[in-house]
Amino acid sequence: MNDVIFVMTCITIMTYDLFLDESCHLEHDKISVMTLGYIKVPHTVCQELRLGIRQIKENHGKFKELKWSKFSAKKLALYKALVDYFFDKPLEFSCILVKFKERLDHSDFNMGRHDNYYYRIIFHLLQPMPSDGDYRVFIDYKDTKGKEKLSKIKEYLNEKCGDASPFKQFQHLRSHENEFFQLTDFFIGAIAYKSRVNIEGVLPENQAKLEFIQYLEKKAGFSLDEGTTPWETKFKISDHQAPFRL
Repeated sequence: MNDVIFVMTCITIMTYDLFLDESCHLEHDKISVMTLGYIKVPHTVCQELRLGIRQIKENHGKFKELKWSKFSAKKLALYKALVDYFFDKPLEFSCILVKFKERLDHSDFNMGRHDNYYYRIIFHLLQPMPSDGDYRVFIDYKDTKGKEKLSKIKEYLNEKCGDASPFKQFQHLRSHENEFFQLTDFFIGAIAYKSRVNIEGVLPENQAKLEFIQYLEKKAGFSLDEGTTPWETKFKISDHQAPFRL
Protein backbone atom coordinates (compact mmCIF):
# COMPACT_ATOMS: atom_id res chain seq x y z
CA MET A 1 0.00 0.00 0.00
CA ASN A 2 1.34 3.34 -0.98
CA ASP A 3 1.82 5.77 1.83
CA VAL A 4 -0.40 8.78 1.61
CA ILE A 5 1.42 12.00 2.37
CA PHE A 6 -0.65 14.92 3.49
CA VAL A 7 0.89 18.29 2.78
CA MET A 8 -0.26 21.14 4.96
CA THR A 9 -0.35 24.46 3.15
CA CYS A 10 0.37 27.41 5.36
CA ILE A 11 -1.31 30.63 4.44
CA THR A 12 0.52 33.66 5.73
CA ILE A 13 -1.73 36.50 6.75
CA MET A 14 -0.07 39.84 6.09
CA THR A 15 -0.48 42.74 8.47
CA TYR A 16 -0.63 46.27 7.11
CA ASP A 17 -0.40 49.58 8.92
CA LEU A 18 -2.66 52.42 7.75
CA PHE A 19 -1.70 55.99 8.66
CA LEU A 20 -4.86 58.07 8.31
CA ASP A 21 -5.05 61.87 8.10
CA GLU A 22 -7.53 64.51 6.94
CA SER A 23 -7.50 68.04 5.57
CA CYS A 24 -10.24 70.71 5.69
CA HIS A 25 -12.69 68.24 7.21
CA LEU A 26 -14.49 70.69 9.50
CA GLU A 27 -18.02 71.61 8.50
CA HIS A 28 -17.93 75.41 8.82
CA ASP A 29 -14.34 76.28 7.85
CA LYS A 30 -15.48 78.10 4.67
CA ILE A 31 -13.37 75.78 2.51
CA SER A 32 -15.07 73.94 -0.37
CA VAL A 33 -12.69 70.99 -0.52
CA MET A 34 -12.18 68.14 1.94
CA THR A 35 -9.65 65.31 1.72
CA LEU A 36 -9.08 62.15 3.76
CA GLY A 37 -6.34 59.70 2.98
CA TYR A 38 -3.88 57.11 4.24
CA ILE A 39 -0.50 55.59 3.52
CA LYS A 40 -0.57 51.78 3.59
CA VAL A 41 2.61 50.06 4.79
CA PRO A 42 3.46 46.34 5.15
CA HIS A 43 4.01 45.94 8.88
CA THR A 44 7.14 43.81 8.46
CA VAL A 45 9.03 46.67 6.78
CA CYS A 46 7.29 49.59 8.47
CA GLN A 47 10.21 50.62 10.66
CA GLU A 48 12.71 50.21 7.82
CA LEU A 49 10.71 52.38 5.42
CA ARG A 50 9.98 55.01 8.07
CA LEU A 51 13.69 55.37 8.80
CA GLY A 52 14.29 55.63 5.06
CA ILE A 53 12.00 58.67 4.87
CA ARG A 54 13.69 60.17 7.91
CA GLN A 55 17.10 59.70 6.30
CA ILE A 56 15.98 61.51 3.15
CA LYS A 57 14.73 64.41 5.27
CA GLU A 58 18.03 64.59 7.14
CA ASN A 59 20.02 64.41 3.90
CA HIS A 60 18.19 67.55 2.80
CA GLY A 61 18.62 69.32 6.12
CA LYS A 62 15.02 68.80 7.26
CA PHE A 63 14.79 67.59 10.85
CA LYS A 64 11.36 68.88 11.83
CA GLU A 65 7.88 67.68 10.91
CA LEU A 66 7.00 67.67 7.22
CA LYS A 67 3.69 69.49 6.62
CA TRP A 68 2.01 70.83 3.50
CA SER A 69 1.04 73.99 5.38
CA LYS A 70 4.76 74.68 5.86
CA PHE A 71 5.71 74.11 2.22
CA SER A 72 8.99 75.78 1.32
CA ALA A 73 10.25 76.38 -2.22
CA LYS A 74 13.79 75.88 -0.89
CA LYS A 75 12.90 72.25 -0.05
CA LEU A 76 11.51 71.33 -3.46
CA ALA A 77 14.33 68.81 -4.06
CA LEU A 78 13.42 67.12 -0.75
CA TYR A 79 9.76 66.85 -1.69
CA LYS A 80 10.59 65.33 -5.07
CA ALA A 81 12.99 62.85 -3.43
CA LEU A 82 10.19 61.71 -1.12
CA VAL A 83 7.89 61.19 -4.11
CA ASP A 84 10.59 59.06 -5.77
CA TYR A 85 10.98 57.05 -2.56
CA PHE A 86 7.23 56.44 -2.28
CA PHE A 87 6.97 55.11 -5.83
CA ASP A 88 10.09 52.94 -5.45
CA LYS A 89 8.94 51.23 -2.24
CA PRO A 90 6.02 48.90 -1.31
CA LEU A 91 3.90 51.82 -0.14
CA GLU A 92 0.37 52.67 -1.25
CA PHE A 93 -1.71 55.82 -0.96
CA SER A 94 -5.49 56.16 -1.09
CA CYS A 95 -7.55 59.31 -0.73
CA ILE A 96 -11.11 60.58 -0.96
CA LEU A 97 -11.52 64.04 -2.45
CA VAL A 98 -14.79 65.80 -1.69
CA LYS A 99 -15.50 68.94 -3.68
CA PHE A 100 -18.18 71.54 -2.89
CA LYS A 101 -18.37 70.47 0.76
CA GLU A 102 -20.94 73.17 1.43
CA ARG A 103 -23.46 71.30 -0.74
CA LEU A 104 -23.51 68.20 1.45
CA ASP A 105 -27.06 67.30 2.43
CA HIS A 106 -26.72 65.99 5.98
CA SER A 107 -30.42 66.34 6.81
CA ASP A 108 -31.46 63.66 4.32
CA PHE A 109 -28.45 61.34 4.37
CA ASN A 110 -26.51 61.73 7.63
CA MET A 111 -29.18 62.25 10.29
CA GLY A 112 -28.46 65.97 10.24
CA ARG A 113 -24.86 65.72 11.44
CA HIS A 114 -21.57 66.34 9.67
CA ASP A 115 -19.88 64.00 12.16
CA ASN A 116 -21.95 61.08 10.89
CA TYR A 117 -20.82 61.87 7.36
CA TYR A 118 -17.21 61.98 8.53
CA TYR A 119 -17.34 58.45 9.99
CA ARG A 120 -19.19 57.07 7.01
CA ILE A 121 -16.69 58.51 4.56
CA ILE A 122 -13.81 56.99 6.54
CA PHE A 123 -15.52 53.61 6.17
CA HIS A 124 -15.88 54.30 2.45
CA LEU A 125 -12.17 55.21 2.27
CA LEU A 126 -11.13 51.98 3.96
CA GLN A 127 -13.39 49.75 1.85
CA PRO A 128 -13.02 47.40 0.23
CA MET A 129 -9.91 45.98 1.86
CA PRO A 130 -8.51 42.68 0.54
CA SER A 131 -9.49 39.71 2.71
CA ASP A 132 -5.96 38.30 2.79
CA GLY A 133 -4.65 40.68 5.43
CA ASP A 134 -5.15 42.29 8.82
CA TYR A 135 -5.02 46.04 9.29
CA ARG A 136 -3.87 48.33 12.07
CA VAL A 137 -5.35 51.80 11.81
CA PHE A 138 -3.38 54.75 13.16
CA ILE A 139 -4.98 58.18 13.52
CA ASP A 140 -3.11 61.44 13.97
CA TYR A 141 -3.74 62.85 17.44
CA LYS A 142 -4.97 66.40 16.88
CA ASP A 143 -7.03 67.63 19.84
CA THR A 144 -8.81 66.70 23.07
CA LYS A 145 -11.65 65.08 21.11
CA GLY A 146 -9.24 62.66 19.46
CA LYS A 147 -9.97 59.80 21.87
CA GLU A 148 -13.71 60.09 21.22
CA LYS A 149 -13.15 60.27 17.46
CA LEU A 150 -10.94 57.17 17.49
CA SER A 151 -13.53 55.27 19.52
CA LYS A 152 -16.29 56.26 17.08
CA ILE A 153 -14.23 55.18 14.07
CA LYS A 154 -13.52 51.81 15.70
CA GLU A 155 -17.18 51.36 16.63
CA TYR A 156 -18.42 52.30 13.16
CA LEU A 157 -15.99 50.04 11.28
CA ASN A 158 -16.62 47.06 13.54
CA GLU A 159 -20.37 47.55 13.23
CA LYS A 160 -20.19 47.62 9.44
CA CYS A 161 -17.73 44.73 9.09
CA GLY A 162 -19.07 42.52 11.86
CA ASP A 163 -17.14 39.37 12.72
CA ALA A 164 -15.32 39.61 9.40
CA SER A 165 -13.65 42.91 10.26
CA PRO A 166 -10.02 43.02 9.05
CA PHE A 167 -9.30 45.98 11.35
CA LYS A 168 -7.54 44.54 14.37
CA GLN A 169 -6.10 47.60 16.08
CA PHE A 170 -6.89 51.31 16.39
CA GLN A 171 -4.37 53.68 17.91
CA HIS A 172 -3.44 57.34 18.17
CA LEU A 173 0.04 58.54 17.22
CA ARG A 174 1.45 62.04 16.96
CA SER A 175 2.32 63.15 13.44
CA HIS A 176 5.61 64.80 14.39
CA GLU A 177 6.82 61.40 15.60
CA ASN A 178 5.88 59.42 12.49
CA GLU A 179 6.99 60.08 8.92
CA PHE A 180 4.08 58.21 7.34
CA PHE A 181 1.57 60.67 8.78
CA GLN A 182 3.72 63.46 7.40
CA LEU A 183 3.78 61.93 3.92
CA THR A 184 0.00 61.41 4.03
CA ASP A 185 -0.45 65.05 5.08
CA PHE A 186 1.74 66.20 2.21
CA PHE A 187 -0.13 64.20 -0.43
CA ILE A 188 -3.64 65.12 0.70
CA GLY A 189 -2.50 68.73 1.12
CA ALA A 190 -1.29 68.83 -2.49
CA ILE A 191 -4.57 67.31 -3.69
CA ALA A 192 -6.67 69.78 -1.72
CA TYR A 193 -4.52 72.71 -2.86
CA LYS A 194 -4.89 72.02 -6.57
CA SER A 195 -8.64 71.49 -6.25
CA ARG A 196 -9.05 74.71 -4.24
CA VAL A 197 -7.08 76.72 -6.79
CA ASN A 198 -9.43 75.48 -9.52
CA ILE A 199 -12.70 75.65 -7.54
CA GLU A 200 -12.42 78.59 -5.20
CA GLY A 201 -10.26 80.83 -7.35
CA VAL A 202 -9.05 82.74 -4.29
CA LEU A 203 -5.73 81.04 -3.54
CA PRO A 204 -2.65 82.70 -5.00
CA GLU A 205 -0.87 80.30 -7.33
CA ASN A 206 2.39 79.23 -5.72
CA GLN A 207 4.74 78.26 -8.55
CA ALA A 208 6.88 75.99 -6.38
CA LYS A 209 3.77 74.13 -5.18
CA LEU A 210 2.53 73.80 -8.74
CA GLU A 211 5.92 72.46 -9.85
CA PHE A 212 5.78 69.84 -7.09
CA ILE A 213 2.20 68.92 -8.02
CA GLN A 214 3.20 68.48 -11.67
CA TYR A 215 6.07 66.21 -10.57
CA LEU A 216 3.75 64.11 -8.41
CA GLU A 217 1.16 63.91 -11.20
CA LYS A 218 3.81 62.73 -13.67
CA LYS A 219 4.89 59.97 -11.30
CA ALA A 220 1.31 58.94 -10.49
CA GLY A 221 0.00 59.25 -14.03
CA PHE A 222 -3.11 61.12 -12.82
CA SER A 223 -4.26 64.68 -12.26
CA LEU A 224 -4.55 65.42 -8.54
CA ASP A 225 -7.89 67.20 -8.86
CA GLU A 226 -9.54 64.28 -10.65
CA GLY A 227 -10.29 60.71 -9.67
CA THR A 228 -8.07 57.82 -10.63
CA THR A 229 -9.33 54.55 -12.08
CA PRO A 230 -11.23 52.43 -9.51
CA TRP A 231 -8.69 49.61 -9.72
CA GLU A 232 -5.69 51.85 -9.03
CA THR A 233 -3.77 50.71 -5.94
CA LYS A 234 -0.45 52.58 -5.81
CA PHE A 235 -1.80 56.14 -5.78
CA LYS A 236 -5.59 56.24 -5.69
CA ILE A 237 -7.92 59.24 -5.57
CA SER A 238 -11.68 58.77 -5.28
CA ASP A 239 -13.21 62.02 -6.55
CA HIS A 240 -16.66 62.71 -5.10
CA GLN A 241 -18.60 65.74 -6.19
CA ALA A 242 -21.08 66.86 -3.52
CA PRO A 243 -23.82 66.06 -2.83
CA PHE A 244 -22.31 62.75 -1.75
CA ARG A 245 -25.01 60.25 -0.84
CA LEU A 246 -23.68 57.63 1.52
